[in-house]
Amino acid sequence: VQLVESGGGLVQPGGSLRLSCSASGFTFSSYAMSWYRQAPGKERESVATINGSGVRTNYADSVKGRFTISRDNAKNTAYLQMNSLKPEDTAVYYCAGSTFYMRGRPNYWGQGTQVTVSS
Repeated sequence: VQLVESGGGLVQPGGSLRLSCSASGFTFSSYAMSWYRQAPGKERESVATINGSGVRTNYADSVKGRFTISRDNAKNTAYLQMNSLKPEDTAVYYCAGSTFYMRGRPNYWGQGTQVTVSS
């Protein structure tokens, strides 16, 4: 099983980034996919989750209206579109795969990608 994130980087406040998570080694469409983040000195938190078919999504209050999670099951890839970025969005972002949508802990984790929002 492998989850590989990409798309992180340095962006100015108000800017946008799109993260990608390429999955292999499991039946991607059967798993809910999530994005988590961890800022220095803080606990890892869930940012957004999407179910296997892509019909249902859930967001942390801090990112609602700014971030959009999506997936392409034909490409085994999940995405996180991040708009109107703020300095407090700075963190390492991880993608994760879970057997159940919004229930239990993820089964699989990626290695993370750094997002830095700074002028």
